[in-house]
Amino acid sequence: MKAQVYSRYGGPDQLRLAEVARPRARPDGVLVRVEAASLNAYDWRLLRGDPAAVRLLQGLFRPKNQVLGSDMAGTVAAVGADVGSLKVGDQVFGSSGASWTGGLAEFAAARAAGLAVKPANLSFEQAAALPMAGVTALAAVREVVGVKDGMDVLVNGAAGGVGTFAVQLAKALGARVTGVCGANHAELVRGIGADRVVDYAKEDFTAAGEAYDGIVDVAANRSVAELRRALKPGGVIASVGFGGVGHTAAVGLAAARKRAPKRVALVAADNKDGRLLRDLLALVEAGAVRPVIDRVYPFEQAAQAFAHIGRGHAGGKVVIRVG
Repeated sequence: MKAQVYSRYGGPDQLRLAEVARPRARPDGVLVRVEAASLNAYDWRLLRGDPAAVRLLQGLFRPKNQVLGSDMAGTVAAVGADVGSLKVGDQVFGSSGASWTGGLAEFAAARAAGLAVKPANLSFEQAAALPMAGVTALAAVREVVGVKDGMDVLVNGAAGGVGTFAVQLAKALGARVTGVCGANHAELVRGIGADRVVDYAKEDFTAAGEAYDGIVDVAANRSVAELRRALKPGGVIASVGFGGVGHTAAVGLAAARKRAPKRVALVAADNKDGRLLRDLLALVEAGAVRPVIDRVYPFEQAAQAFAHIGRGHAGGKVVIRVG
C-alpha cells in the first residue's frame, strides 16, 4: 500500500510517498481503508521530534512509527477477533492511538474503542476533522472548566482546530464566549458563535480588566500569572496548548498545587473508552457543533499540508484526502 512516511525527525521535507506493508487488524482493533485524515499539532510535534519527550515515546534518534496522522475516517476492511461493535463495511472515524498505525496511508490499524460509526450526513473529510481536536475541546470545556449556562468563558487561540471546537462547545452549553485570535480569523470566530472577538495583536486580554469564569488556553502564549489576572475567583484555566518546555513546566507546577481560588488544570483528553467521542458525535448530530475545515489537501501534498500547519495560521482543521 502507499503511505506518507518519514524516517528522520525534522520538517515537512522529511515526508515521502512510499510503498509499505499493509498492517493487520489486532484482536481488539480493526483495519480501516482510509478515505481522509486530519492533522493536529500533535502530528507536527511527532514529525519534528520536539519537545524531547516525544522522542522518549517515538524513538530517541528515529521514529518507530513512520506513518503519521492520528485522526482518520474510512471504511472497515477487516475486524479483529475480539471486536463485536464493528463489522466489515462500516464507515468509521476516530483516532488510531499512539501505538497503532497512522492515517496517512491507504490502510491503517486502529483500536476499535477509539472509533465511532460515521453519520451519513458527514463527509469523510468532516468526520476526520473531529476526533482529537473535538475530544480535547470537549474535555477542556465540559470536564475541566465545567461550563454552565450564564458563565463567561474565554478561548485563547479560538481559530485553531481545538479553539474552533471550544468556542462552539462553550456556546452550546450556554456560556458567553470571548474568542482571542488574529484579525484575519475574526469573522470565522464570530461565525461559530463567539459573542466577542479580541484581536491579540491590538489588545491584551489579560490586562483589559475583564474577568472570566473559565479560560481555555490553546495558544499557550501567556504565563499562568497573566491568565490568572483575567480569571474570576473560583474560575478554572484549562491549559491545552504547548508553549515550550518552560511554559509547560510552569503550567504543570501550577496545576499540581491546585491553588485556589484560581485553579489551573492540564487537559488530557482520555478517550480510551470512546465516551468523549460519542458525546461529541451526539452534539454534532444535534447541530450544536460542526467541524471547521481550513483546507483539504490531496494525499500527494501531505508535506505542503504539514508546512501549512507549521506556519500556525490555519483557521480550523487541515485535512488530507487519502482515498
